[in-house]
Amino acid sequence: MESSETLLMDASRQGENETERVRELVDAIYRVDSRRILATLVRLLGDFDRAEEALQDAFAAAVEQWSESGVPASPRAWLVSAGRFKAIDSIRRQARFDVIATELAQRVGGETVDPAAWADPGIEDDRLRLIFTCCHPALPPDARIAMTLREVCGITTEEIARAFLAATPAIAKRIVRAKAKIRDAHIPYQVPSEAELPERLDTVLQVVYLVFTEGYSASTGESLTRSDLSDEAIRLGRLLVEVLPEPEVQGLLALMVLHESRRGARASVDGELILLDEQDRSLWNRALIDEGMALVERAIASRRFGSYTLQAAIAAVHAEASASVETDWNQIVGLYDALLLANPSPVVKLNRAVAVAMRDGPAAGLSLIDAILTRGPLQDYYLAHSARADLCRRLGKLAEARSAYEKAMSLAPPEPARQFLAKRLRELAC
Repeated sequence: MESSETLLMDASRQGENETERVRELVDAIYRVDSRRILATLVRLLGDFDRAEEALQDAFAAAVEQWSESGVPASPRAWLVSAGRFKAIDSIRRQARFDVIATELAQRVGGETVDPAAWADPGIEDDRLRLIFTCCHPALPPDARIAMTLREVCGITTEEIARAFLAATPAIAKRIVRAKAKIRDAHIPYQVPSEAELPERLDTVLQVVYLVFTEGYSASTGESLTRSDLSDEAIRLGRLLVEVLPEPEVQGLLALMVLHESRRGARASVDGELILLDEQDRSLWNRALIDEGMALVERAIASRRFGSYTLQAAIAAVHAEASASVETDWNQIVGLYDALLLANPSPVVKLNRAVAVAMRDGPAAGLSLIDAILTRGPLQDYYLAHSARADLCRRLGKLAEARSAYEKAMSLAPPEPARQFLAKRLRELAC
């Protein structure tokens, strides 16, 4: 017969096991839903810092209470409700000493909000509001990126600092100042009106694409890519398509997933850069290609697309070719012609020149690149000199190729690109 001490020990172990099981569940919910819950708490409480504190309090309470009373039918709604009431308690305690907090406690505590609505798909609107708030044009561009990664993606300040080789205190200051700007300027926590949407949406898409490009081709460090950043950008793109399926949102997501489909073929096992025409296309991710192609088709069919969709269409032409020699360069040049009308930037002109070189021969492309460099905007852009060097090499102009490669290296490219350029220089010497 078991003793009472044994029964108590067994019960204790069962209780410990249940607490551990609940803690694992809460951790899983945090990973999946914490940003959604935060977005709703920001709307309810009207303050980022207060919402973040309420979020942490709610998850801590969940571990304790769910172990005793069981997991609720709608964990997300429970967590939003718990966070809101924790915040109200905190505000009321502060209200004893602060008139402003008294008014806030009355406003937040007096709202009639149906907790059932917090589990409804409409909660996605809160995430959309959060993205537009973090990317508000009144905030400095670097602050928009930091705020989006921190508040929308849930990346820690330390991780953001490592990603952009910045000091953690500097990133923290950007975020603090951005929050203060949102509060002091009374920036509304809302999706912009239909009249404001084009300009505001463009700012959001710029931030998401900047995060992706830093992850896809890291501007610093020894690694070619930062998959954590490109993954987060794609996650944001999918969220935007889900809640705001505008053609250019679809175009941006298509562009990102089509580029991401090549990740497995972009570097050798030693981490060396492999150019597009030399990649093993059997390593490209077909699921991402299929997703991107479908998005491009939908965006183009709308006839309301812009530069992101055109860039995605160019990536789609590459994806359609089973080998580099089968690429339809005439179609790509035509798409670049259209892209120049939407975005007449020097970089687009450079990329078009490379496409012309592939269609009409290296001499035609070299003439265009020389004209671009003569005009000056890309004199300090290492990729322009690298592209010129490659065309000179193909034309047998080895001395010019060597000079252009050396110029590209002098402009401090990222380490993987530096290694690639050094390899090309060594090959010229053979």
